[in-house]
Amino acid sequence: MQQFVVPQFIDVEDKIFGPITVRQFLILLATGIILFIVYKLADFALFVILTAIIGGSSLVVAFVKINGQTFHYFLLNLLETKVRPKQRVWNKTLDKKELDMLRKAGMDGEPDVVMEKKTAERRHIRDLSLIVNTGGYYRGEDDL
Repeated sequence: MQQFVVPQFIDVEDKIFGPITVRQFLILLATGIILFIVYKLADFALFVILTAIIGGSSLVVAFVKINGQTFHYFLLNLLETKVRPKQRVWNKTLDKKELDMLRKAGMDGEPDVVMEKKTAERRHIRDLSLIVNTGGYYRGEDDL
């Protein structure tokens, strides 16, 4: 049987300069270019303010991780959740007349037979637990 090497640590990014990854280097390089352009075009006070804002935000995007995700993925997920939430909330309100009308329309005949709820006994729960834990090999006392 032929053996294959399974790659491990596939979520670790490649480092290029000490602890800095390619993604972090490109973010810092782009920030440096933007700050150089700001230095050439703006006066010193505006440059200092923009350096604090742009530099701080780029450091956060480059180095901060939230729940094991890089910060830009966190921002993208946050934006997607705000734009298209996965949880659907039904917020329909009906007045008393509409509710009575719907109840009467649905009550043409006898209600369906209601199944009575079985209570779980301790031995049934134990047998189910053993069946699940043994992967189905244990059959239980009732099946013998």
